[in-house]
Amino acid sequence: MSAVGLASVAVCAQMWVGSVHPAALIAPMASQPEPLIGAENNPMEGEITPELDAAVTKGLAALARLQNPDGSFGESQYGRTVAVTALACIALMADGNLPGRGKYGEQVSRGLEYVLKNTSDNGLIATPNANSPMYGHGFATLFLGEVYGMTQGGGDTPQGDRLHEALLRAVRLIEGSQNDDGGWRYNPVPFDADVSVTICQIMALRSARNAGLDVPKHVVDKAVDYVRACQNPDGGFRYQMMAGPSAWPRSAAGVASLQYAGVYKDRAIDSGIAYLRQQAMPAQGQSQAIHYFYGHYYAVQACFLAGGETWAAWWPAIRKELMASQKPEGTWADVSAGDDYGTSMALIILQMPKRYLPIFQK
Repeated sequence: MSAVGLASVAVCAQMWVGSVHPAALIAPMASQPEPLIGAENNPMEGEITPELDAAVTKGLAALARLQNPDGSFGESQYGRTVAVTALACIALMADGNLPGRGKYGEQVSRGLEYVLKNTSDNGLIATPNANSPMYGHGFATLFLGEVYGMTQGGGDTPQGDRLHEALLRAVRLIEGSQNDDGGWRYNPVPFDADVSVTICQIMALRSARNAGLDVPKHVVDKAVDYVRACQNPDGGFRYQMMAGPSAWPRSAAGVASLQYAGVYKDRAIDSGIAYLRQQAMPAQGQSQAIHYFYGHYYAVQACFLAGGETWAAWWPAIRKELMASQKPEGTWADVSAGDDYGTSMALIILQMPKRYLPIFQK
């Protein structure tokens, strides 16, 4: 692992000194957490190949070229959003780039400025005409948390105070918009919820907590209760609590939701992973085209955090599938949200084995 990767791991280790282990988010503080067997500390041989390195290098260069003059990412026909901008910057950060550091540090810095400029006084991060703003808010808050957690000196850096204030307001807005069942919906009001929006907020809260911000335990506990209530008997997850069919993209989000809330060993995880392997194993022709990148973005994280044979089977398959679908200029196409989005998601997935981002650490 490079010096940058070791530094990001060190940040993750330091943030728990004198604090509660992540597993205590859902377990009594007096209990001793079981050993974690995820892939974050157990790299397998051959995870990163020369071919993968070449594909990622080409993809990062292509993504950097897609950035708009105002620092945003997103194509005009789909709209420039904080969501795509945050995901693009996270993809660049997965290679160790940060504001002021790395080949694409300038692109991350410009993207960060765009996100900060679209942060309102009440904490909502969204462009003025955004639809379903809590999606983008969740991704943008995750981005801010990762930048803050990976920046040496944290709040003592010149941009640190501004970043910390925006992150704090964003987290408080998430807490205040959680509904009575424990989930979140399209708008920052506590009236309704679905699994798809909920995972965005859970990851954002986890990133903020990793970076040292206080996240009330009862907020996480309620979120776990909500996600559990959305699981079907087949192990998959429905869109909302009321009856509905399972689908693999939201099932990947459901499993990842529990993991990022601190649930790592549980029947819900086992049955959810089994459902994913049956319904969405890459290279078996079962992955539906709609929500492809969304689904695999969460599925690869779920399998990475599960580790063991699950990761050993899933990773080579999704790596092969994504490398085969890369366009000659280095991007990945997504017909529903644009190439900026597809390329960002593909690069985040393909760079999981680099283990730079704090959010991917337990």
